[in-house]
Amino acid sequence: MTRRKKTRSLADKVQIRTGKRKDFKKWRHENPDQVTSTTRFTQKKRQQRKLQAARKMARQESGQPIAIHPGTSGSDTPERKDD
Repeated sequence: MTRRKKTRSLADKVQIRTGKRKDFKKWRHENPDQVTSTTRFTQKKRQQRKLQAARKMARQESGQPIAIHPGTSGSDTPERKDD
């Protein structure tokens, strides 16, 4: 008998419950309150989002401003002449 490789995949969890991936998907769908992400994963994703937001802000601040509508000054609606 060969030794199984240790993984962090869903395959191990599937075998524990029923041995079938489809059954685990069904169980997961029926019990959403018992299925949660690990704290390590959520912390990692939160940190990634913070870094992504910081990079985006840095890009926006370093870029040059563009005058999209140079003709209009101050008024949002164009003037209409109804004669």
